[in-house]
Amino acid sequence: MSVIAPIDTNDSSGRGAASTAPRPDGRRPDSGDHLPEGSEDSRPEVVPAHAPGLELLGELPGSGYRQPPGLVRRADGQTCQLTRLLYLLLEAVDGERTYPEIAEILTRTTERLVTADNVRMLAERKLEPLGLLRSADGSAPAAPRSNPLLALRFRFVVSNPQVTQRITAPFALLFRPFVVAVMLAAFLLSTGWVLFDKGLASATHQAFDEPGLLLLVFAITVVSAGFHEFGHAAACRYGGAMPGTMGVGLYLVWPAFYTNVDDSYRLGRAGRIRVDLGGLYFNAIVAVAIFVTWAVTRWDALLLIIAAQVLQMIRQLAPFVRFDGYHILADLTGVPDLYSRIRPTLLGLLPTRWGRAESKVLKPWARVVVTLWVLTVVPLLLVSLVLVVTALPRVAATAWQSLGNHAGLLATHWAAGDVPRIGVGLLAMLAICLPLLGIAYLLVRLVRQTVTAVWHATAGRPRRRAAAVVAGVAVVAALVWAWWPDSAKYQPIQKHERGTVADALPMANRQPTVPPVDRPLQVGQRRTVTTVWPTAAPPPTEEQRLALVMVPRNPDQPGNGTPAPTWVFPFNPPEAPRAGDNQALSVNTQDGSTVYDVAFALVWATGDTVDNHNEAYALANCQNCQTVAVAFQVVLVVGPADVVVPQNISAAVNYSCRDCVTYALASQLVVTLPEGLSDEAKARLNTLWEEIERFGQRIEGLSPQEIEAQLASCKEQILAIIEADAPAAPAPSGAPTTTAPQSPSATATPTGSPTATPSANPSPATRPTTPAPNPTPPATLTSTPTPPDPSTEGTPPDPSTEGTTPEPTNEPTPSAASEQSPIP
Repeated sequence: MSVIAPIDTNDSSGRGAASTAPRPDGRRPDSGDHLPEGSEDSRPEVVPAHAPGLELLGELPGSGYRQPPGLVRRADGQTCQLTRLLYLLLEAVDGERTYPEIAEILTRTTERLVTADNVRMLAERKLEPLGLLRSADGSAPAAPRSNPLLALRFRFVVSNPQVTQRITAPFALLFRPFVVAVMLAAFLLSTGWVLFDKGLASATHQAFDEPGLLLLVFAITVVSAGFHEFGHAAACRYGGAMPGTMGVGLYLVWPAFYTNVDDSYRLGRAGRIRVDLGGLYFNAIVAVAIFVTWAVTRWDALLLIIAAQVLQMIRQLAPFVRFDGYHILADLTGVPDLYSRIRPTLLGLLPTRWGRAESKVLKPWARVVVTLWVLTVVPLLLVSLVLVVTALPRVAATAWQSLGNHAGLLATHWAAGDVPRIGVGLLAMLAICLPLLGIAYLLVRLVRQTVTAVWHATAGRPRRRAAAVVAGVAVVAALVWAWWPDSAKYQPIQKHERGTVADALPMANRQPTVPPVDRPLQVGQRRTVTTVWPTAAPPPTEEQRLALVMVPRNPDQPGNGTPAPTWVFPFNPPEAPRAGDNQALSVNTQDGSTVYDVAFALVWATGDTVDNHNEAYALANCQNCQTVAVAFQVVLVVGPADVVVPQNISAAVNYSCRDCVTYALASQLVVTLPEGLSDEAKARLNTLWEEIERFGQRIEGLSPQEIEAQLASCKEQILAIIEADAPAAPAPSGAPTTTAPQSPSATATPTGSPTATPSANPSPATRPTTPAPNPTPPATLTSTPTPPDPSTEGTPPDPSTEGTTPEPTNEPTPSAASEQSPIP
């Protein structure tokens, strides 16, 4: 990014001591002939003098002001914008003229009467506080610098102006018209072929498959960002101005290179715009050079650099912050610092200020452009600030989770000595930390500057200060509310979330996250329906129709949820559960409602065949609704069993659903026992199951992740009871196993059959099951869990092993112990 130091404008409220130097003859500069004869003035006569290194740049060519301001640059590089009278005063100051002499010059130049007292006042109150005149003792004044919020921070100078001018001089030849035409044509042809013909799929695959190439792509991208600054400096040299320092700093939340091109103010409008576009032109040159390199090496990963150049050019054209687009707009309008015009422009929109002179300092067309820019930027910045504040908890939680994941991978790569992957991991962790640190720094500076400005503005005004304090307390309360520790607010962002502006607001967490349908399906229109198939199964051909056929269930069976009175789905209802099966069936057909169905069952199996089913079905046909089904089953296989094939099934289906969240979770634990459990273990298990039933009654207010974690904890506690009863028993296995029988045991099946009815408030139900007596010590433990199955707008997630967070995908991979029914 090119950097033009923010321009300080003259402030009529400035204060300061006399910016003068003593005059040897001792006469008062403003006494003239008015002193009485024989009187003497004890104060020595002084003359004003420029501050060291001050440079007068003249009026801004192509200015958007009715009266073009004068520009001066201090020794520290800060450029100041002065009214015509102040600029003429500085021009008249030469270190020898006194105030009366300068007043005479100004009177002739401006054709207005200017007295020595006027000159002294302007020097003391206007120019000296800006650091443009020497102090009374002849020393250089302490010059304040402009410190806007959206400015480059933590600058580190890499090259001084002399070095910058030497190394960028050869690149000025690239701005010859013929060279520019050839380069732009080559850029358009090569970039168009890469983006619209070749594509970036192979480039992405090769880059991530070979970490060394990915590091090379990153390194060249960083170098190209530095080369971008060479474009600004070279364009400055080509136009006849001198570029300044080059370096690196922090802008907003990211590192950025910069080049000081303040001297471009002396160029005309076309020259300044050439400087603004010089960086983008050099990005195009990099893209052409990379394309030539790819044509020789055929390394597809290099094509990612071309895409990166295009993205960088698009980002730089944004006119809202101090990127190249901002400077292009400023130079087109002839208003050097657009941000300094925000307050005058907003005040000028008030009807009481329409006729005031300060509202008409810009030319009409420039005033229209600047007003449109202000009306766009101010809301955009305010919305961005609100989004940053409200989304910060989840962004921080996501960053923390991602850092943990990358830290684990980094340790693995470190142990393996994989240097390229170690470098990629370190860069990824750095990229995660930098935005958070930048956001924190930006918020701290914003609070500090706001508090300081308000405190000074309300000094001596008790009522305004009281109102400011009340407003500050309200802001603090809002921040506490937005950042208060809460599991939902500090939940990591999931890949299936939309991430819209409305979702970032705190209240959006209470609403479904499925995008609304703009208009209903009309006759003759076609829509795409997403279906989920296991990766091992072949997809259906044109002749094979996807169908899901379900047999009507028996409502008298235990552990059975009752569907809505009218079945509206294009498939049959789920089959009724058999004895020993467990089923949660949640059907929602009422708009704006929430339906929960919870089924918990503890089953003792003693037969030769163990094929108990644990099923969770969440079916929705409504708008702005939530449908949840949770089934949890524990199967204790006592004695020998020839066949152990339990089934764990979950399905979440949205049919003609809008703004709906549909979630199904089926979790199953299967344990084989040679002789059952002891009385003590049975009592502990009964106590634990009572706690699990109570958990099922309050499941309504929990998130899917919390439900899954709690059920996983229940499984661990059940296994701990069984293992404690038989310490010598083997560890749990990943699939059901059978052992030689010791003694038979009785079998218990789920009882209770609550009905889920749509209502405005969730109404969960549980199906408690009491374990049958006759337990004996266990031998083998088996767990066959199935994770939750959330479905939003017809796109269900993939089943995987227990303990993972449910996330939707189009290509699920089922585990060995679970099945996912196809969803039409």
